[in-house]
Amino acid sequence: MGKAGVYIHIPFCKSKCPYCAFFSKPGTSREQMLEYTDALCRDIKETTGSRSIEVDTVYFGGGTPTVMPDNALIRILNAVKDRFNVAENSEITVEANPGTVDSDRLIALRKSGFNRISFGVQSAQDSELRSLGRAHSFEKAREAILAAENAGFDNISCDLMIGTPYQTEKSLIQSVDALCSMPIVHISAYMLSIEKGTPFDCERIRSLSADSDMTAELYLSAVKRLEENGFEQYEISSFCKNGMRSRHNMKYWLRDDYYGLGASAHSFVGGVRYYYESDILSYIKDPKNCIRTEDNMPNELEEYTMLSLRTTDGLNVNRFAFLGGDSDRLAKLAAKLEKNDMGRLCNGVLRLTPKGFLVSNGIICSLLA
Repeated sequence: MGKAGVYIHIPFCKSKCPYCAFFSKPGTSREQMLEYTDALCRDIKETTGSRSIEVDTVYFGGGTPTVMPDNALIRILNAVKDRFNVAENSEITVEANPGTVDSDRLIALRKSGFNRISFGVQSAQDSELRSLGRAHSFEKAREAILAAENAGFDNISCDLMIGTPYQTEKSLIQSVDALCSMPIVHISAYMLSIEKGTPFDCERIRSLSADSDMTAELYLSAVKRLEENGFEQYEISSFCKNGMRSRHNMKYWLRDDYYGLGASAHSFVGGVRYYYESDILSYIKDPKNCIRTEDNMPNELEEYTMLSLRTTDGLNVNRFAFLGGDSDRLAKLAAKLEKNDMGRLCNGVLRLTPKGFLVSNGIICSLLA
């Protein structure tokens, strides 16, 4: 097992995107943001035994971390460095929306120790951005990416959304090419999921968005185009250049320890999963009183199967059997997957193809039935 990771949840944003189901609060006052910063720093300081914990990734997610004052993000990062044993070559990521950063902010963040930035771009088409409720234009996104490069960020990631209202295969490929023409080394390409209770949860948006068959075609087209542009797929939704995988996200797939801090943050430490309640005011008042242990956790075999088949590293047949998996069922399923170009069993490892990734939930259920 590798070194641990630290995840910091910043539950604030300028405005709530209509498709977003993550825990975040738009339009929060500067005063409450600073109160939350104080609570986070206190929580980090009180993390038991953390000084002896070796860490090589720190990830600020949200929400939109960059709506916070710069000094707040830097204070939190310094608190992490003071309390955890953070390696010199650590990957330290901050998520950002293009409209929440400028050259001065990016320079300040880079000088403070952030060395990776992930922009929520979503599309290179302004009409699609408007349909997603995004506040930025693609030109604004381009300016932010170039400003990040000029500030010294050489590890830049961008999000791309697939199957959105008004998107066509042509417009998606144009978005892929536009992103690939810029100084980015990582792309997270997510298929739109209409979550219950969000503004997108209505018939009008469903009628404007790609159905499941069209989304599958768009996904496969995007995978192919990204590969042509030199981006290697390493997880269902993740692509990178030059081996520039997200080291932090790999901890989730490899079941390495990670410590989540902040309202709604989740952790996995020593085989136990726990989380903070999604309540900003309660967290500010007493962070440790918000911690809850996850119920109905999958067993190790289930977790290993679900997580390993999300990645192109694949599922190790011997480990699957060691954890109690049915080897005969695996062999039969692998033969069926290979016949349908959904997977390959080679040198004792089962790997899904992009076509297989599209139905990975069903494959996992069949394997664990």
